[in-house]
Amino acid sequence: MTGVRPMRADARRNYERLLRVAAEAFALHGENASLDDIAKRAGVGSGTLYRHFPNRRALLEAAYVDRIEAMAARAGELSRQLPPGEALTRWLEELCASTIQVRGLKALLGSAVTDGGSAAATACAVSLRGAATHLVEAARREGTLRADVEPVELLRLAHGVATAAELADGQGDAIRRCLTLLMEGLRERPDTGPGRAPGGAPSG
Repeated sequence: MTGVRPMRADARRNYERLLRVAAEAFALHGENASLDDIAKRAGVGSGTLYRHFPNRRALLEAAYVDRIEAMAARAGELSRQLPPGEALTRWLEELCASTIQVRGLKALLGSAVTDGGSAAATACAVSLRGAATHLVEAARREGTLRADVEPVELLRLAHGVATAAELADGQGDAIRRCLTLLMEGLRERPDTGPGRAPGGAPSG
């Protein structure tokens, strides 16, 4: 019987320390934070960092995978607390705020809503898309979201909202303003319901 050999205690400590320091560095400086500085602050050599994480993206993904899983879980919490349309808007607001406040998340979330990527990026994409799908489908049933909006499209738009809000003041007011404009544009209307084209003519 074969399997992955568990890390030695010292290797595990180095790994966890690197993740903690990397999360702090990426939050402050974004995805281009110095890997040499991260290794130095973690008290290990660059060689040790690269043995655990072969490249920058692998470290970024490992540092933030738990945070992304928490974001996905938050969708379920909000869906139990608020009406569908409000739950969706609140979740998107929190998602946008996180990508601005924690600078390294923006690159990771961007890769999570595109096709391809590493196993970690794929896992992030599955979690976020699953959360978005749950909220989107509920909002469609409620009649507060257009029936032709796909969950992944909404995630990509939210990524754009975070960028637009950051260009303003990066604060909650800017995020809420941009999201309000976005959600108003995506609201279900009589001429965009199932079976009708956006201009009002029947499709097909």
